[in-house]
Amino acid sequence: MRHRRGAEPGVTRRAHAAVGGRHRARTRCSASVGAVGLLVLGIALAAGVAIERSYSSPPERTLPADTPGDYAAPTVITEPQSPRPPDFPDVTSPATTKPTSPSPERPERELIPSSGPGTFDVVDGGGSSEDPSALSYTVEIERGLPFSPRSTASIVDDTLRDDRGWIAVRGTTFRRVDSGQDLRILVASPDTTDRLCAPLATRGRVSCRNGALVVLNARRWAFGVPHYRSYLTSYRRYLVNHEVGHVLGEAHVSCPGPREPAPVMLQQTYSLEGCRRNPWPEVA
Repeated sequence: MRHRRGAEPGVTRRAHAAVGGRHRARTRCSASVGAVGLLVLGIALAAGVAIERSYSSPPERTLPADTPGDYAAPTVITEPQSPRPPDFPDVTSPATTKPTSPSPERPERELIPSSGPGTFDVVDGGGSSEDPSALSYTVEIERGLPFSPRSTASIVDDTLRDDRGWIAVRGTTFRRVDSGQDLRILVASPDTTDRLCAPLATRGRVSCRNGALVVLNARRWAFGVPHYRSYLTSYRRYLVNHEVGHVLGEAHVSCPGPREPAPVMLQQTYSLEGCRRNPWPEVA
């Protein structure tokens, strides 16, 4: 019996040593798992910061000088001309104004490519003007975009010639031409918009004016923004007037007060800031 009792401590010490080894192994394993977990958490937090930054509103920057880029010379598209379509009502009071119907050439979302070739076709039909002081412009559509050239040019033309436009506020008149223009009004895919607008941060989501280029993002031209709901034509007029306003030297402004008509130089693509939709420079 003494021999067995004497042997028991030895057995116990070996058992304890084994248990201690397994405990140290588990401790090392837990430490390794904890280190890996911290590393994964750090990467996730960094990725989250990067994602948040990538979707933040672009900062205000000084527009550079004329930078037409290295895109190929445009080709003129000739289409039969039709009488000017009737004007679409724009929003001044949601209680009294009904939304316009969707544009007949409005494409489906999957038909708007994220990128394009960077080559543009000029919409034919621009003519001369008796006013030598008129600001001349071309309307150009990037190849591969599903927009009707005639309808696109018609919206731009009617917007710039409207009595509620810059002619009323600045006395500026406009004329569309096929070449020799003062500025180019381009409808471009999101990726091409980013390239043409650089160093401005459009991030594939918004439009810009960059030098003598007015670059209208095809996604915005096709679908507008939620707070314009069914008023797609009004939103397109806003885009044209806002970016051309930058050409004329106009800067961004804020909403003057709740339920007031939004100034056209308010960044209405982001928010109305409590104002009502308004695509025109002249506010009644």
